Amino acid sequence: MATATKTPQTASAATVTPATSVAPLTPSRAYLTATVDEATGEVTESSRFRYLPGHPKQIRADLKAGVFNVNGEKVLGKTLSFIPMALRIFSDNILNMGRKVWAELFFVDEIGAVCAVLFHGYSVENLQKLNASLFYDDLKLTDVLLTVTPQKKQTEKDGKPATYFIAEFSYIPADLAEVQARQEFTQDHDIYRAETMTNTAELRICQGYRLPARYTEPQPAELEAAPAAKAAALAA
Repeated sequence: MATATKTPQTASAATVTPATSVAPLTPSRAYLTATVDEATGEVTESSRFRYLPGHPKQIRADLKAGVFNVNGEKVLGKTLSFIPMALRIFSDNILNMGRKVWAELFFVDEIGAVCAVLFHGYSVENLQKLNASLFYDDLKLTDVLLTVTPQKKQTEKDGKPATYFIAEFSYIPADLAEVQARQEFTQDHDIYRAETMTNTAELRICQGYRLPARYTEPQPAELEAAPAAKAAALAA
């Protein structure tokens, strides 16, 4: 009769050494990443986003060609998707184009660079309509993943057919952690574009957009000059 035998396990096979688990570091802000120096134990934090204040990466909506590009050069494609971190809809005369209604949106691209893109005309009307519908869904434009798609339109100019594009906007709710990261970044940084900043803008919608205090508050030199100017006026 056959006899079944059991091979004894060796110590190395029978004993499993539990892996040492290290609790993940929690950064102080959602847009930061935390790392620890193994030699010293020192924790450092660095931003996931790159931004030179007042000079975001410029994304151009070329609505004559129906594409998006970087600085008028590198073509990005026919659609653009992003989570707005800040925006404003305003009326102003900027870029030597006369007074128009503009939408200026700031976002982070796939490499972490803070970018800005401008729209005007019917494209802004479409964005305002979307903003109104979001309001009734208890959402803001900074809560969603926005997709911008230029739609071809045709008109007649000098008796000949002409083609142009209007930006249309669609959205899905954005990842909450990514929304939080962007909103905390705007809380800690002045988000604006120096080339489009004036003192003549009439704001209609503003979310996350903020100018440095030196552009919105009197500076020490101005405060010191004010009493002198007043005294001179009274003497005159």
